[in-house]
Amino acid sequence: QVQLVESGGGLAQAGDSLRLSCAASGRSFSDYVMGWFRQATGKEREFVGSVNENGGIFYYATSVKGRFTISRDNAKNTVSLQMNSLKPEDTAVYFCAATARHGVATMTTGAYSYWGQGTQVTVSS
Repeated sequence: QVQLVESGGGLAQAGDSLRLSCAASGRSFSDYVMGWFRQATGKEREFVGSVNENGGIFYYATSVKGRFTISRDNAKNTVSLQMNSLKPEDTAVYFCAATARHGVATMTTGAYSYWGQGTQVTVSS
């Protein structure tokens, strides 16, 4: 079992930056690929980005590429999502998740076994 807790959400204006963090506990954090997803009201949960176990391989959704950056610290069991140049369409609940899958499979919600409870990000225009 892996327990995940997100933090860092809040209100922002368009163009601002926010940094989300996800703290993991339980089984070895460094064994898992970590992903970030988001879900806007009335929409399906969508992939934002993922990072492999050692922090060397990344996947990003086209909508956030160049604006969002994922990083992880295996010594602290944390994964972060730095969000720059925020847009109103980035408004959503953001979730971190853990998977033992690899590659492009990490871009799908079904690949993930463990999920956090989510943190709300609201961007006003």
